[in-house]
Amino acid sequence: MKTLLCGRFTLDLSRPLVMGILNVTPDSFSDGGRFNRVDDALLRAEAMLAEGADILDIGGESTRPGAAFVSPEEELQRVLPVLDKLRDIGAPISLDTRRSSVMREALRLGAVDLVNDVSALEDEGALPLVAGSRAAICLMHKQGNPDTMQDRPVYQDVVAEVADYLQRRVRLCLDAGIARQRLLVDPGFGFGKTLAHNLALLKRLDEIERVVGVPQLVGLSRKSMLGAVTGEEIPAERLGASVAAALESARRGAAVIRVHDVKATRQALQLWQALRES
Repeated sequence: MKTLLCGRFTLDLSRPLVMGILNVTPDSFSDGGRFNRVDDALLRAEAMLAEGADILDIGGESTRPGAAFVSPEEELQRVLPVLDKLRDIGAPISLDTRRSSVMREALRLGAVDLVNDVSALEDEGALPLVAGSRAAICLMHKQGNPDTMQDRPVYQDVVAEVADYLQRRVRLCLDAGIARQRLLVDPGFGFGKTLAHNLALLKRLDEIERVVGVPQLVGLSRKSMLGAVTGEEIPAERLGASVAAALESARRGAAVIRVHDVKATRQALQLWQALRES
């Protein structure tokens, strides 16, 4: 049985887990500005758990293409009060950040079970800091930074290059004393990839896991690649495509699926799982 050692929790990966997205930002691409207030964030967290979320992912910096710079101090002001309120909610809490200074303060608070880092612990001091904690880590691939990453991204073989990068980051974590059971990787859909790159990654997710040797977290929910396929310009109207992408990710072996629409995704995965087991 695959398990993820996730801070205060040990998670069973025999079925795909649902990670609910909670952005406490004014400018995230889909839900920016909706959950800035601590009370609103807490209500949203409780609602997602009631809908079947296995993990809650809290983010204080938008990393959408073209996102404005946010200082670490401002990011901390956004996330720490929410993390403090969620500490005893009874479910694993993930912190979506790429700053070691934000990781440090959040880990000190005792409310973070997973560090979800779009820069794969490349920030100075991040690797030894997280290695010294009990938190699980998700290492994501990206090409470039949020403000420029969609400016003509180029690969020779996107799947091979993403897998190679993630394999190297995993090796650094293992060498730092982090147990393999604490690691997830994320191919980084939409982070310096064209539609063709994203589709290739989705079709070959299982190949990435074979190369890297670590379970994958996949985040496709409401993303622009789904809009490019369906013609739907409004992120919140991409529910059907988001659920279809979640099911295809599960079919290709994804262990954790990061979504805005928890209830619809959970129902689809429950039926998919029942069919597999019947």
